[in-house]
Amino acid sequence: MIRSASLNGYIELVKSLGRDPHAFLRAVGLRAKLLEDSETLIPRDAVRELLEITARATGTDDLALRLAAQRRLSNLGPISLVLREEATPRDALDTLCRYLRLVNPSMSIRVEDLESLVIIREDLLPSPGVPMRQSVELAVAIVFRMLRDLIGPHWRPLDVCFTHRPPPDAAAHRTFFGRRVKFNQEFNGLVCMADDLARSREPGDPKAAGFARKYLQAAMQDRSESVQEACRQLMLALLPGGTCTAQEIARHMRVDRRTLHRRLDAEGLSFSALLDQVRADLVQSHLRESDLPLAEVAEMLGFSRLSSFSHWFQRRFGCSASQWSKRSAVVATRKEVGAGRSSRA
Repeated sequence: MIRSASLNGYIELVKSLGRDPHAFLRAVGLRAKLLEDSETLIPRDAVRELLEITARATGTDDLALRLAAQRRLSNLGPISLVLREEATPRDALDTLCRYLRLVNPSMSIRVEDLESLVIIREDLLPSPGVPMRQSVELAVAIVFRMLRDLIGPHWRPLDVCFTHRPPPDAAAHRTFFGRRVKFNQEFNGLVCMADDLARSREPGDPKAAGFARKYLQAAMQDRSESVQEACRQLMLALLPGGTCTAQEIARHMRVDRRTLHRRLDAEGLSFSALLDQVRADLVQSHLRESDLPLAEVAEMLGFSRLSSFSHWFQRRFGCSASQWSKRSAVVATRKEVGAGRSSRA
């Protein structure tokens, strides 16, 4: 479940495109009334499917960017008061990571320092069978808008990266980000100058921020995270580096490996089964939405050799990755044809 704030501006945007937003909402089992309160929790997968079918039906490849263009820092909810009071944009980014579970529990943000650069990697837990292109672009665009609000209206990142393939025309993406956008990359996110994120900021209303911080801390305690959710987030972060082991996951969770296995067992899971499922969800997303070579996909899933990946894929899906891709393309084409007929009706 995620906040309905993820769809702020959706109804107005779709109407401006000359279409009926209520029809799209009904198609994924949502009602417009659910969007009236931005704190209402709605199904994550329904939101992702809604963005995809709307983009396809309206022929709007930059739908997510148009939604993000209407967003302000305040759309993040109470956390926005705290972010505005942080001494630097980097401090605000670290605070967002700390409370991200309250904003979007299916998303993870990793901030890496590389000499004079800062790399902001954004991962979304995959939804089996649901395309995520628009959701990913919305997530990256919102962080971009947040940083620009904190740094200044003329700020731009050095690079904007997406793992999925490019749209037929990326002009809208270049206009939105003010930079040439890179597709078929190894991560989703932004590359920024460290000095930009280190700029000092003037405090605004520390008293309001103090109340908001207490609210966030209480909310974090109330909305405890399951062991499965925590493991999934860590697996997303550790798989590309080839260090996704039970021992390493346990270390990050500050427990021993036996405790980790015991807690997963209490939720009806094993570490190996969960890792296998995360890999399966990720590889389907990569094969469906990007043109990355299989060797790179294998590496991003933590396989040291392409042959190991190929054996795992055959065992998991009963066919080769190339065969799966061809079948998926046929299914996607049929769905698009069906969606087009339905929207015209």
